[in-house]
Amino acid sequence: MSNTWFQFKQFLITQENSALKVGTDGVLLGAWCGVTGAKRILDVGTGTGVIALMLAQRSDAEITAVEISEGACLDARHNFQNSPWSERLALYSGDFNNFLKSHALSFDLVVCNPPFFKQSLKSFDLASSIARHDVMLTFEQLITGTKKLLTSQGRLAVILPFEALDDFRETARLAGFYLGRKTTIIPKVGRPPKRVLLEFSVSVTYPEANELMVLLDSQTYSEKFIELTKEFYLGS
Repeated sequence: MSNTWFQFKQFLITQENSALKVGTDGVLLGAWCGVTGAKRILDVGTGTGVIALMLAQRSDAEITAVEISEGACLDARHNFQNSPWSERLALYSGDFNNFLKSHALSFDLVVCNPPFFKQSLKSFDLASSIARHDVMLTFEQLITGTKKLLTSQGRLAVILPFEALDDFRETARLAGFYLGRKTTIIPKVGRPPKRVLLEFSVSVTYPEANELMVLLDSQTYSEKFIELTKEFYLGS
């Protein structure tokens, strides 16, 4: 792919100002999370806007995206305005905690590809550091903030490194969330799990769990991965 743009089937992502470019994590979350019945969706840390755009393609929901990075906001705003769903996409430029204080809307679904390198050495590049680490938004802040915004049947969907699963799940449990879906992401045959997709509910639910293999070998995607992403990636 080009470093400054990424072409999907129904929309184009420009990303020259964003610290983090389009990646598999965001695409997995955007294609996987449940949107049935969602009338209002919130995308926390939207970056280029790719997840918000995927959810706009998959639903008729009104979608609000929150992003703290000025550079990423430039890209997300451009991508929203030039998409087929511009009238259903709104961008809030600022911190999630400030968004909580200034908005009274409730949401049926909150999605987040959160900053997750919690214990690793932070980058000297501040924009990249904010995007990759819990510099501005911790797991607890995301979870407790989301709880305040969700409707009675609302859901929270995230993608995390596999090693962060227990920490995030316990924090969510203590906040009153119930795990409804879990998909463990295996990057390639013979490799250990790398990511995990989680969907929580504020109402009691019985969890479903499965696995998704991304690659069968260095050049062959699995049938499950192709099926999940076929409405987005060119050539699938």
